[in-house]
Amino acid sequence: MTSLPRLLAFDLDDTLAPSKSPIPAPIAALLTRATSVTEVCIISGGDISQFTAQVISRLDAATDDQLSHLHLMPTCGTRYYRHRDGEWAQIYAQDLTDDEKSRALAATENTAKELGLWAEQTWGPILEDRGSQITFSALGQQAPVDEKVTWDPTGEKKGRLRDAIQELLPDLEVRSGGSTSIDITRKGVDKAYGMTRLAEVTGIPFADMVFVGDRLDEGGNDYPVKALGVPCVAVDGWEETVEYLTELLG
Repeated sequence: MTSLPRLLAFDLDDTLAPSKSPIPAPIAALLTRATSVTEVCIISGGDISQFTAQVISRLDAATDDQLSHLHLMPTCGTRYYRHRDGEWAQIYAQDLTDDEKSRALAATENTAKELGLWAEQTWGPILEDRGSQITFSALGQQAPVDEKVTWDPTGEKKGRLRDAIQELLPDLEVRSGGSTSIDITRKGVDKAYGMTRLAEVTGIPFADMVFVGDRLDEGGNDYPVKALGVPCVAVDGWEETVEYLTELLG
């Protein structure tokens, strides 16, 4: 069995679950087991409602004590939640100002239309105000996984869009999110920011953590964690996460 870290951190989509889908039963069982022996964090670009639908709703077998060891960091760590007194409490939020939000929304919509990347057929909203993050989902937030996979397999579309929006918003952080998404936050706020705050709150150094993600390649939305110096495990889908956790937990 591999040595157990003091904290296990995970990306969500395509690491713990198919994109925007509830975590599968094997993942739910393994996460519950993990919270009995170590601290567990989930950090992703989604908002807390997605965390509730994808993760919390699937952990009905977890006790309050186990849930107290689970750290939820929606919108790439710009928000932080802990389970206290039987419910999920927000510890902090790095929200955008109204001016930052309006400029981000306008720049994203106008640029996507100029580049021909504003889809006519969508599943749910293309633009979302998540408080601490503005998110562009090219095919809508609820797009089927197979549609999302084929929209931009090389990442070229997202790259062009991200670069063009960043030029218009030099005071904000514009980065590639999931397979079809662009996320906008305050400057310097990404998953590395979230993991740094987590280390401060828990007192656990990076060397005693392990981060598991599917986008650890340079330019991927998990890469800032790797660049920070946190030990990382790369996976390609939730099935590989099951294999890793099964070996880790014994």
